[in-house]
Amino acid sequence: MAVQPEVEKKGFMSSVLGLVDDTFTRVTAGISPGEVRRMLRGEAPGRPNPRLKPHTEAFLLHIKPTYYHESVTRFTHTFRLGLLSTYLFLFETITGLILMVWYTPSPNQAYVDMIRLLSNVPFGQFMRDLHRIGAELMVAIVTLHMVRTYLTGSYKAPRQFTWFTGVILLVLTLFLSFSGYLLPWDQLAYWAVTIGTSMAEAVPPAIVGETVNLLARGAPDIGANGLLRFYLLHVLFLPLILFLFFFVHYYKVVHFGISLPANEEEVGQDTANRIPADRRVYFLPDVLMDETVFIIGFSAIMVLAVAFFFSAPLESIANPQSTPLHTVAPWYFYWLQGMLKIADKMIAGVILPGILLVLLIAIPYLDRNPSRRAKDRRVAIISGVIAGVVMIILSWMGTPQYAVSAAPAVEVVQELMPEEGAGAIREAGYAHVPVGVFDSRVPVEEQTTDEEWRAIVEEFSASIAHFDGIDPEFNNAWGTITVTQDQPSLRRILWEIHWVDSEGVEENFKRFFFLHEDSLYWEQYGLKDFRWLTETQEGE
Repeated sequence: MAVQPEVEKKGFMSSVLGLVDDTFTRVTAGISPGEVRRMLRGEAPGRPNPRLKPHTEAFLLHIKPTYYHESVTRFTHTFRLGLLSTYLFLFETITGLILMVWYTPSPNQAYVDMIRLLSNVPFGQFMRDLHRIGAELMVAIVTLHMVRTYLTGSYKAPRQFTWFTGVILLVLTLFLSFSGYLLPWDQLAYWAVTIGTSMAEAVPPAIVGETVNLLARGAPDIGANGLLRFYLLHVLFLPLILFLFFFVHYYKVVHFGISLPANEEEVGQDTANRIPADRRVYFLPDVLMDETVFIIGFSAIMVLAVAFFFSAPLESIANPQSTPLHTVAPWYFYWLQGMLKIADKMIAGVILPGILLVLLIAIPYLDRNPSRRAKDRRVAIISGVIAGVVMIILSWMGTPQYAVSAAPAVEVVQELMPEEGAGAIREAGYAHVPVGVFDSRVPVEEQTTDEEWRAIVEEFSASIAHFDGIDPEFNNAWGTITVTQDQPSLRRILWEIHWVDSEGVEENFKRFFFLHEDSLYWEQYGLKDFRWLTETQEGE
């Protein structure tokens, strides 16, 4: 009854509009529709500034600074790496929760669920690809964020503890990504995680190493218990710890402010929180709009990358009895795999990584130089560059290109038709694999007119010639690729390589597989469209 006189006084439409304005202002914690329109038009706020009210009353904005120093809002100062790290963690949380709906952490069901997700769930492959590319980017961007902080000296007092929490967040990000590596339960994941967890055995004394390894795997070998433990680590335990350290890290960043460019401060001074009125950039609307546009653009790039370029791999189902050739760790652990090739497991897998972690945490205390300016920090910057170069070299050493080699004939076939992954033949597809016999000793122009198949045969011949020139056990080598039509939609590809060893004994290697006409369908859903049979004969 109390509303009726108000309606009669103002009119129905005016009363409704007033109610809408009041509701909008309450939802935005103090910003009226008129103020929003003024923000969008770029007009200055009134006095007192109503745009500051949400920072004291809103649930989300109360943890955001009301304004920033204009110098730290420049893209080239921070490259928005901290913002991207936070966004990608939220992005991974959302996409991961969606994927959890169609996943069961059981060896009997995990791979089947992956196939079902990729083949029968609308946008299932798209969502998995987004989750995977987000994980890869999160590792890269958190790492770059730490590198940027190091190079600008932003770890110096009073931000030593902020740096410490950043190191912990980097470690948690690495292990969060690694724990999700096993969940597809394919060969790549199974053996990469098997190699990774085996390093725990090197922790001294032996009983401790064995216990840690057993706790990680849940059994002597990774099985149902190991998959469940990695699943719980990935979706529950590690995210909770990361949330905790993230909020501590963020609180410290807000408390001390984002460090200014070094040339804008006196040596040994920190004036990030003393922002003159004429150099303030308010969060509402300037910083908010800038960050929103940046995140939208970054998200669009990720979607386009997934739509046209990136596809999360899915290999054959995990097989503990068969180790694929050239199994590697995730790319962000290549450096660790590289060290394992040149040093003892305990030294390379436990002691050196432990020392590296301690050194990272201790950087603010080891670097006693009060200046953050590059010209005054030559030792620190050169040391960082050297460390980066060493990590790159070790990462290259962790790839199959260094100190890992099978027999030349196996390497030739592996290059074009890997045990896991697509390879040149599968990428070419059924239509570009013609029936016939193709000899490495015959000019390829005389054997085929198909451009894609010609490139494959040329690579086959060149690879044989390469190993013939460098391996004394692989002489006078030549090979053939025989393609036959076994069934109307099924072609059989037989690889044969012949050579003479150092004692003059003739040897040969044979391998064949089947290629289905529907290879694009199989490739789309991550299924295998070939089977292997390997036979090595000597003395023929």
